Amino acid sequence: MASRRALQIGGVTVVAGGAYYLYSAGGNPSVAEKKLEHDMSAASARLQGKDISGKEAQKKGEVLAKEAGATLDRTVDSVRHDIREADKVITTKVHEAGSKLDQMKDEGTKKLDAAYKETSRDLKQTADNFDKTVTKKTSEAKSGIASWLGFGGK
Repeated sequence: MASRRALQIGGVTVVAGGAYYLYSAGGNPSVAEKKLEHDMSAASARLQGKDISGKEAQKKGEVLAKEAGATLDRTVDSVRHDIREADKVITTKVHEAGSKLDQMKDEGTKKLDAAYKETSRDLKQTADNFDKTVTKKTSEAKSGIASWLGFGGK
C-alpha cells in the first residue's frame, strides 16, 4: 500500500513538473525541454561542485532566444488576427454605407421627381389661367373698341 502511494505521489510530481516547464515556456515544448535540460545540468553541476558557467550561459541564451521567438510569433499572430477582424468590420461598414447611400439616392430621386411633377402641374395650371385671362381680357377689349367705333353688334 505504501509503495502504491509513493508511486502516485511520484507520478503527480512528474506531471506537475512537466506542466510547470510547459507553462513557463508559453506552451512551446521545445523551449520547455531546453529549460528542463538547463535546470537539470545546473542542478547536476551544483551537486558535483563543477562550474559550467559558459555552457550554462549558452543554454540560457538559447532558451531566452526561443522564448523571445515564441513570444514574437504569438504577438505577430495576434496582430494579424486583429487586422483581419478590423478588415472585416471595415468591409461591413463600407458595405452598409454604400447601401445607405443607394437608399438615400433613391429617396432623393423620388422626392425630386415628385417636386418636378408638382411644379410642372402648377406651372401648367398657372399658364392656362393666364391664357384664359388674356383671352377674356382681349375679347373684352375688342368689344369695347368695336363699340367705340360703332361696330358693336347691338
